[in-house]
Amino acid sequence: MDDKTRYDQGMKVRREVLGDVWVDRSEQGKTEFNKDWIDFISRTAWGDVWSRPGLDRRTRSVIVLTSTISTRNWDEFKLHVRAAFNNGLTKDELAEIILQCAIYAGVPPANHAFKLAQEVFTDMGI
Repeated sequence: MDDKTRYDQGMKVRREVLGDVWVDRSEQGKTEFNKDWIDFISRTAWGDVWSRPGLDRRTRSVIVLTSTISTRNWDEFKLHVRAAFNNGLTKDELAEIILQCAIYAGVPPANHAFKLAQEVFTDMGI
């Protein structure tokens, strides 16, 4: 695949997973400084990795959520809590994911993840 095809595919997947509002906001935030970065993420993370056939999006969401809890990457965690619903996960499953992470990533990050997930649920009206 050429770069344009990977970018187009990445933007399609990115919109389906994160939603148009998020992607539009990100695109509006493009500057001369960060435009290459946004292009890179769209092509590689979304056009290459998220588009691979080996895992479904639901499974990819679980992996991203556990990774972001483990690395304490809270902004990405909140973003992907929202995205998890687009990929078919439920609130109960999100709670199970966080509980599982508590065993391997620690209680403090899990505690914070529960707090942030609840904030996202409140923002989403669920």
